[in-house]
Amino acid sequence: MKAVGYYKSLPIDDAESLLDLEIDKPTATGRDLLVKIEAVSVNPVDTKMRRRAAGENGKPRILGWDAAGVVAAAGPECRLFKAGDRVWYAGSIARPGTNSEFHLVDERIVGAMPKSLDFAQAAALPLTTITAWEMLFDRFAIRIGKPPAAGALLIIGGAGGVGSIAIQLARRLTGLTVIATASRTETRQWCLDLGAYHVVDHSKPLAGELAAIGHPQIDYVFSVAATDPHFAQIVEIVAPQGKFGLIDDPKSLDALPFKRKSVSIHWESMFTRAIFETPDMIAQHRLLSEVAGLVDDGLIRTTLAQPMGAINAANLKRAHALIESGKAKGKVVLTGF
Repeated sequence: MKAVGYYKSLPIDDAESLLDLEIDKPTATGRDLLVKIEAVSVNPVDTKMRRRAAGENGKPRILGWDAAGVVAAAGPECRLFKAGDRVWYAGSIARPGTNSEFHLVDERIVGAMPKSLDFAQAAALPLTTITAWEMLFDRFAIRIGKPPAAGALLIIGGAGGVGSIAIQLARRLTGLTVIATASRTETRQWCLDLGAYHVVDHSKPLAGELAAIGHPQIDYVFSVAATDPHFAQIVEIVAPQGKFGLIDDPKSLDALPFKRKSVSIHWESMFTRAIFETPDMIAQHRLLSEVAGLVDDGLIRTTLAQPMGAINAANLKRAHALIESGKAKGKVVLTGF
């Protein structure tokens, strides 16, 4: 079957950074589904893995986690899906990725695809949706509902993939005042269109930007990107007894400045449940199924913003380069081989 992968960790402009390959088609066993891949999206984790992790034992590494497709076969222990079902998911970082014609995935982290979306629109959502949902409702323990005086949420990096869905989930499902950061006219408008009440400029001191809109202290700070350069400002703006969450990889993280305010710190990796096969691993199946309903009800929209054509090495190189530039808006999606 066709796939896109690499043998050595190389800069994206290197001719061998991503290659068109032919590899063996896998077989579904246990609770695995064999999915015919129709569309994939590219996330920052793809570019990080390409730079850090080479192929092993002469075998290529296949990247890609977000996917939408059709179940081609189900393992003998599967109970949730059958051949012919349309599904969406974000896979496991511990297994080969979705940049291949067929892909194996544990059904417990797979959801039924929204009926109202096509494959490209659906592929934009799973990884970022799981990440945002788990941060808001599992790590921060925000209650779904709209009570008065619910507080404020700041999303640093609101126009990216995770920020784009976090804005929508928080606006639609909670009573929080949702504030996003963006520095360009087009990304600022993107955040407002998705439901942010306010957008502040993260190229300026956040404390001053937030004070200007009447929110000098923030109950929940969700740092999607650039935690390092904003860290001192985060310490200043987070409210006493507030919560700080992050998903990026700062060079270091000194928690001591948060002690005076009794601030809690929350890391989120949506791969944790799959990597460790936690007892609640099936929560991601339920989460994706619930969000599919929200999409079909018109409450959540796809964050597909930049189609990149067919799934091949040349187009994936373009997608990786865009992600690495820091100028991507929403999600980058490729469709079909």
